[in-house]
Amino acid sequence: MNSIIEIENLTKDYEIGFWKKKKVRALDNLTLNVEGGQIFGFLGGNGAGKTTTIKILMSLIFPSAGNARILGYDISDVKMRQRIGYCPENPYFYDYLTARELMMYFGELFGLDKAKSKQKTEELLTKVGLEEASWNKQLRKFSKGMLQRTGLAQSLINDPEIVFLDEPMSGLDPIGRREIRELIADLRKNGTTIFMSTHILSDIEALCDNVAILRKGKLAAAGKLDDLLTSQGENQSFEINVKGVSAENLQNAVSKIAGSSLTAKPSGATIQIIDENDVDKVLQTVKKAGGKLVSIQPVKQSLEELFVEKEK
Repeated sequence: MNSIIEIENLTKDYEIGFWKKKKVRALDNLTLNVEGGQIFGFLGGNGAGKTTTIKILMSLIFPSAGNARILGYDISDVKMRQRIGYCPENPYFYDYLTARELMMYFGELFGLDKAKSKQKTEELLTKVGLEEASWNKQLRKFSKGMLQRTGLAQSLINDPEIVFLDEPMSGLDPIGRREIRELIADLRKNGTTIFMSTHILSDIEALCDNVAILRKGKLAAAGKLDDLLTSQGENQSFEINVKGVSAENLQNAVSKIAGSSLTAKPSGATIQIIDENDVDKVLQTVKKAGGKLVSIQPVKQSLEELFVEKEK
C-alpha cells in the first residue's frame, strides 16, 4: 500500500524568553511514513512533540525545516483539506451555537446542501453518543466529554479519507471511551485511515496496527505494534499455561530444561521457556502428569514497558 502520510526531516524550533531569547527544539528531524487503511498510534510523553507534529500537518503552525505530504499533496495545498478530518485535544467552538448548528455550519463549509448536512448531523451526533436532548443546547453549557464527542462528530462531517485525532478519549468516561473506540474501529473497517495521538496506552493496544514513539522530539521507535511488543532474537521466550496438574508434580522435569521457569497457579501452572524446541518436552511432561494444555504464546512486553523503555 502507498503511504498516505509522508513526513521527511520535519523540524520545529520555538523561541522562548523575553530579553534574551533562545531556541528550543520541539521536533527534531522527524521522518515517518503512514500507510492507508489503518489506525496509527502516535505516542510520547508530555513535550515529546506529538501535538506539534499534528499542528504542522494541519498547517496551524509551520515547520522550521523539512516537509510533509498528505494524500500525495504538500501540507500547504488547500485542496487536500477537503479530504481530511481533524479533532484537536481541546476543541474550541463558537460557544453560543448549538451542537446541531455547529454541525450544519461545518457541513456548509464542505459544500454539503442543507438536506445532506441535516442527515449527516443527525447520523454523526448519534454515532458519537451525544444524547438527542443535547443537540439543541448551546455549546457553552457542554461538559468536556460532550464537547469531545461534538469535536469527533465535526471531524467526520465530510466523510474524510484520513482523520487526525489528538487525544480523542480526553474527558470521556469509561463507557464513552468504549463507544469512541468502537467508532474508530468502524471507521477503519470502512477504509478510513486514523492517525491518533493519545496517552491512554490501553486504547493504543486495543486499536492500533502500527505505532510511532517520540522522545524529546525524535523518533524513538516505529513499526507494527505486535512486532515491537514481542521479544526478539535469542531472548525470545514462550509461555505455556496448563491446568489439572500442580506445579510440584512438574518441578523436577521442568528444572532439567535450560532457561525454564515454573510458576504455580490455582488451577495449574505457567511454564516459561527460552527455546521453542523445548515446547514438545514440556507438553510430554504435562501429559504424563495428567495435565492439559491451556495455551502457548510468545512472551511480549506490555506497551507500558516499551513506552517507559523508550523514554529512558
